Amino acid sequence: MLTSNGYVLTADRLGVLEAVPARELSDRDVLRERLARDGYLFLRGLLDPADVLAFRRYYFERTGVADAHGVPREVDRAEFRRVLFGEVVPGSQYGAFCAQPALRSWYEWFLGGETFLHRRKIIRHIAPGENGIGTATQAHYDLVYLREGTDRVLSAWIPLGDCPVARGGLTYLEGSHHRVLAEEAAGTLKRPAASITADLPSLADEYEARWLIADYAAGDVVIHTAHTIHAALDNVSDQVRLSTDIRYQLSTAPIDHRWQADWHDRDGL
Repeated sequence: MLTSNGYVLTADRLGVLEAVPARELSDRDVLRERLARDGYLFLRGLLDPADVLAFRRYYFERTGVADAHGVPREVDRAEFRRVLFGEVVPGSQYGAFCAQPALRSWYEWFLGGETFLHRRKIIRHIAPGENGIGTATQAHYDLVYLREGTDRVLSAWIPLGDCPVARGGLTYLEGSHHRVLAEEAAGTLKRPAASITADLPSLADEYEARWLIADYAAGDVVIHTAHTIHAALDNVSDQVRLSTDIRYQLSTAPIDHRWQADWHDRDGL
């Protein structure tokens, strides 16, 4: 049984997040058409798994939230936050990981120009059993947080290690960006900077759509538009789920100045 914030997702409202076929990975025009159609690009193996796993080990060693195998540990909350926001988030290891050539060069190739990486980058770990309201990322689309810049910013969700469905990876509401785009353009959907809902089943019914899921592996990346509704599943495995969210755009496009400082303790988890 799959849940998100405790809400049960039934089989009739679940589908498969389709990975880009290998034959299309080097065809930029086809990828752009796919992104416009689906609202996401599921890129298997874009990153070197060894680099992903090395950063995963670094995170667990520095924060102490899990052992080398991802099994959770008890930590002092205040000390964890001090290390996370004082050392890991602004640190050189995290910065280098998010700006690594495999990512930056892909974005430059796909967008067709010099890119800009938003400085505010978010890294999350979710321990097993955290499944009440407010634990998993609730349904939202990124534009509501980025209105002072371009709406053509592209987010990358990166699982830091293998993330089977049971570990609580990201899920996307099928075709949702088409409705969001239309309502944003018409001025009928000006949502505040907040989540839409924690009730994923009801939102799927409202959109008459499925939540798309996948088993992710270290090295996978999902790119999605600022209009694509997404959320996270609950972690019902026995290991910590670790992931990061980063955002690239063309450097010539308007940039939301509010995202040009490191993610901080005051922003919450």
